[in-house]
Amino acid sequence: MTPIDLKQVRRDLHRIPELALHETQTHQYLKQLVMQWQQPWVTIREIPELPTALLVRVAGTDPQRTIGYRADIDALPITEATGLPFASEHAGLMHACGHDMHMTVGLGILAYFTQHQPKDNLIFFFQPAEEADYGGKRAYDLGVFTDEWRPDEFYGLHDHPGLPTGQIATRQGTLFAGTTEIHVTFTGKGGHAAYPHEAVDAVVAGAMFVNQVQTIVSRNVDPVRGGVVTLGAFHAGTVSNVIAETAHLDGTIRAFRQQDIEMMQQRVRDIVAGVALATGVTADLQLIQGGYMPVENDDTTTALFMTYMTQATDVDFSEIAPAMTGEDFGFLLQKFPGTMFWLGVGDPTHALHNAGLSPDEAALQPGVDAMVGYLNWRMMQ
Repeated sequence: MTPIDLKQVRRDLHRIPELALHETQTHQYLKQLVMQWQQPWVTIREIPELPTALLVRVAGTDPQRTIGYRADIDALPITEATGLPFASEHAGLMHACGHDMHMTVGLGILAYFTQHQPKDNLIFFFQPAEEADYGGKRAYDLGVFTDEWRPDEFYGLHDHPGLPTGQIATRQGTLFAGTTEIHVTFTGKGGHAAYPHEAVDAVVAGAMFVNQVQTIVSRNVDPVRGGVVTLGAFHAGTVSNVIAETAHLDGTIRAFRQQDIEMMQQRVRDIVAGVALATGVTADLQLIQGGYMPVENDDTTTALFMTYMTQATDVDFSEIAPAMTGEDFGFLLQKFPGTMFWLGVGDPTHALHNAGLSPDEAALQPGVDAMVGYLNWRMMQ
């Protein structure tokens, strides 16, 4: 169907994982590959202010709309433990969230339409910085998606190790949660363990904060809607007989509705202020949401997507419950109607962001075929 060896491309990309905003080798690989498929109706665009991003526009024969497709390209600071012959060649880095699969499916779809000019205009956005630094928002804020580069609707996938290989899954409404990073530092006064009255203990402040934030979800969030506040890091002190002067904690807020996220952010601010007042420390709090908004699928595009996927005889489709996973595609879906969906990659023993994650490459062609079929069908609507 396409002039591309999907497995080889995926393995090439898997070998060269790079962190957010540093995907230079990945960008070069993508660009060189796409340039081999150059046609009069294909335009390649780079963004000087976001140099690892790559956009490709495929002009339609009789366009009624412009359809966008996004694939994220960055990796994670994880040391790979798969033992694969094409494992990461970059020490301490790994495509542990399957973005190598995302890119490969996107390339497969693009390759097809470079050989079969579509009716509608298509825009492919190979996006840096999904795992951190919200590359989708950065591109939007730079005015990338304007004029002939403005999509009327946007689509993107995320691989799902717990779903059968090649299965497509989505739902109406919110698919993924929105997230917010928590970074707080409490600063007191260090001192000798024997003289606590002469010190201000940052460990006590940090412990009080840990305990208090546990009440945010249990006592402030509608239990039907759900939410998460997790503190994953607590750093304080050096030795057992010295009262710590500082305590630094990092965590995350997650919820399916933006109004709940904003309420939970305010509760964190209130608790930090209360802890500071009660213990005598000073507090520095950073809450960073960036582009990690809830991934809210558009009613119209998602109804069309689900109609096609349900009726297509060669697609394994299922409806699925929402997940607390975060994704910065949520920001773009706040700006453009569109749909995000899961692609099953059949590795139920390893979660996303696990050093042993090994997606089944047999999912690549079904992912490409399902989206090519949908886009061709969508252009006739």
